Amino acid sequence: MRAFKAMLKNEMKLSLRGMDMVIFAICAPLAVLVLLGVLYGGSPAFEGAGYTFLEQSFGAVSTIAICAGGVMGLPLVISDYRHKKILKRFQVTPVSPGLLLAVQVCIYAIYALASLLLLYAVGALFFGLRLTGSWGPFLGGYFLVMLSMFSIGMMVGGVAPNTKIAGIIASALYFPMLILSGATLPYEMMPRALQRVSDLLPLTQGIKLLKAAALGEPASDVLVPIIVMAALALACAGVSVRFFRWE
Repeated sequence: MRAFKAMLKNEMKLSLRGMDMVIFAICAPLAVLVLLGVLYGGSPAFEGAGYTFLEQSFGAVSTIAICAGGVMGLPLVISDYRHKKILKRFQVTPVSPGLLLAVQVCIYAIYALASLLLLYAVGALFFGLRLTGSWGPFLGGYFLVMLSMFSIGMMVGGVAPNTKIAGIIASALYFPMLILSGATLPYEMMPRALQRVSDLLPLTQGIKLLKAAALGEPASDVLVPIIVMAALALACAGVSVRFFRWE
């Protein structure tokens, strides 16, 4: 535990110094939330709705940090550490390379949770945001989405032959999900044809799960997204464990 804390402290300092995750996991989601709040304020999501447009979008915006850390951050860090022989060096020390990977997962989870708290605080203070549903189901869904997206990142970072390939694959996954899944451009505002394309993206299912939990909709309505997220996490984790490259 002492080694984990020391490594977490050092790696967190390096991450903050780089500023990438501060921009994409903290500032970017906050900017989207403020933009939606300014544009739509307390307007109902649709005529007769019992919740506002911003409350409907909160679950989607909260996934931006998860996507940034899990799909883009993790693969690049893992592949970079392998390229620099850092993982290989840890294999001959008392501290296993697995501990280093656990620290990285923890760092991106901290970014995601910090972003979630900041988004809710700003939304509640300035735009009257309230969670219609219960925090329990919402946080359960949030951690399931995080687990799924992080498993994708671990798989890409673990099996990509080099940093360049990892970056290409991560970008090919990250940007379509960021733009088309409903995280930035609201799903409800998309044309029907674009919604059908969006439904093919795994993050879209996660956003549907979080929206339902935030709005207090029945769990039966999100059974498919739950199954998709859980299956994705298991599949990607299995591939990562089986084919992970340490060097």
